[in-house]
Amino acid sequence: MLRFVEEILLLLLRDEDGRFIQVPTWSVDYALAGSVLMDLALENRIDTDLENLILIDSTPVGDDILDPILAEIAVGGNQDTRYWVEQVSRHGTELREKSLERLVEKGVLEKADDRFLWVFRSRRYPAIDGSVEREVKLRILNVLFSDEIPDPRDQMIICLADACGIFPRLLSRQEHSRAADRIAQVSQLDLIGQTMSQAIHDIQVSVAVSCQGHMI
Repeated sequence: MLRFVEEILLLLLRDEDGRFIQVPTWSVDYALAGSVLMDLALENRIDTDLENLILIDSTPVGDDILDPILAEIAVGGNQDTRYWVEQVSRHGTELREKSLERLVEKGVLEKADDRFLWVFRSRRYPAIDGSVEREVKLRILNVLFSDEIPDPRDQMIICLADACGIFPRLLSRQEHSRAADRIAQVSQLDLIGQTMSQAIHDIQVSVAVSCQGHMI
């Protein structure tokens, strides 16, 4: 199964030309940071609530994206979730490059010049365990435009994509308007996703207030 950080990048990939949708760099960096923390939570290395991030187990996962972040958390002392989202987001470029390299190595994408193209025309890719996973974009769109009960992973991705402002750029204005209530509904279903969303929201508010202060 792909990591959240890989699926977020696939969500941002444009099908028509193999480039990425225009999302502010800070949005991508926060989304990747939240993705890494979500994966660590699912690996039972950390736990989160609406305020705190707690180290449960510092044993490496055996993943060259997750383990360096886990090591930072292990030596970083008790900090809240917002702190770690900000810290991990500083590795955004590295996380992006490593994740894209993995997707190419796994045969999900192929690199052509500065573009990343889908290898499988059927829009499906083989997961590590040999099963076949539906491509993340199709999964998320199916959740948003149906009453289907979403998989916990998709709940987390929707929370993160919403918090980072990805949906207005991924969907048309009409589609986003139709999906708004559903996005809000699904975002309330997952505690880890809510935690990351709240942390990202708090960072955004803090940055906005700081910028406003500089303008006065």
